[in-house]
Amino acid sequence: MKLLFKQRMFSWFDSYDIFDEAGNTLYTVRGELAWGHLLRIYDEWGNEVGCIKERVFAWLPKFEMYLGDRYIGSINKEFSFFKPKFNIDYNGWHIDGDWWEWNYTVMNGMGASVAFVSKELWNWTDTYVIDVLDRNDALCVLMLVLAIDAEKCSRD
Repeated sequence: MKLLFKQRMFSWFDSYDIFDEAGNTLYTVRGELAWGHLLRIYDEWGNEVGCIKERVFAWLPKFEMYLGDRYIGSINKEFSFFKPKFNIDYNGWHIDGDWWEWNYTVMNGMGASVAFVSKELWNWTDTYVIDVLDRNDALCVLMLVLAIDAEKCSRD
């Protein structure tokens, strides 16, 4: 399943639309005014299905992942000199990718690929293609991509 993750132009807060291969909107992400990033994810019918919350008073950036109001895990930026590293506390997943954080693979604890993420260059806004191997993992992979993008935006 391929998802197209596209940031909306002219938005005061982080705002994204996520489309399927046919161009149908699967998810809408709306940022809210808060200390740190707070991103709420809505399905195609407008129901809130997930949330990413940044922990503000952490030494390195940390984002908590929620399905509905249930905490399911977190993604933490790790200290490194060259290639960014993230620690994912969800399902044994980890990330392997380039040092630009534009292209990476989400892998499970056995080393099998869960999703491939690539940034499309030459767009007015942040645009990513997310190729998720199991449709059931799509929302959680989306949360990881949102957290990594939010962390990058905080540095820029």
